[in-house]
Amino acid sequence: MTQTHDSLTDLEAQFAADHLELSPEAQDLLFRDARTANAFTDEPVSEEQVRAIYDLVKWAPTSMNNQPLRIVLVRTPEARGRLVELMGGNNKAKTSTAPLVAVLAADTDFHDELGKVFPHFEGARDIFAGNDEMREGSALLNGTLQVAYFILGVRAAGLAAGPMTGFDAAGVDREFFPDGAHRTLAVVNIGRPAEGAWMDRLPRLDYDEVVTSV
Repeated sequence: MTQTHDSLTDLEAQFAADHLELSPEAQDLLFRDARTANAFTDEPVSEEQVRAIYDLVKWAPTSMNNQPLRIVLVRTPEARGRLVELMGGNNKAKTSTAPLVAVLAADTDFHDELGKVFPHFEGARDIFAGNDEMREGSALLNGTLQVAYFILGVRAAGLAAGPMTGFDAAGVDREFFPDGAHRTLAVVNIGRPAEGAWMDRLPRLDYDEVVTSV
C-alpha cells in the first residue's frame, strides 16, 4: 500500500535517516513536504533569490554538458499579460497572480556553446550542426532534466514552485523566443505559498512496483 509522508512510520523515517546524507529537514523541504503550489502570497521574489537558485541548478547533469535550458523571467505587466493569454484553463488565473513566472525552454542551438562547456572535444559542435533531429532531441531531453533541477532549486530557496505544461507551446515560443530556435518546456510560477496552496497529496508507487533487478 502506498503511503504518504504524513503516514510514514517511525521505522521508515529511521531507515531514511540511516541511508541518506541529507538531514530529515532537507529531505522534507526538497521532497516529502514539497508540492505543486496553486496559490501564492504577494511577497516578491528577488533577483538575488533567482540567481542563487540558478547557481544550484546549473550543476544538473546533461549529455556532453550541453546545458540547453534557457529561462525568461516574466516580470513586466505587459509580458505577463501576453503569457496569461497563452495559458490554458485554470493556469491563466494562477499565472496572473504569482509573484514571479519563469518560462523554461530548450535552446536547439545549444551546440554553439559546446566549445565553451565541452572544450576538450573540438568536434563536439560539428556532431550536432548537421543533424537537426538529433540536436532537437538532445535539447528536449536534457532541457527537461534541467527543468526538474530548477524545481528542486526553487524548493531549496524555501520557495514553492508551480510548474505547468498546460499552455499554447507554439504561441509561447513565438512570443518569448522569436528566433525560432527554442522550444518551451514548462512555465513555472514561483513564490511563497498562500493558504490553501496545495491539493491533497496523491499516492506514489512503492519501491517494489517500480524497481526490478536482473
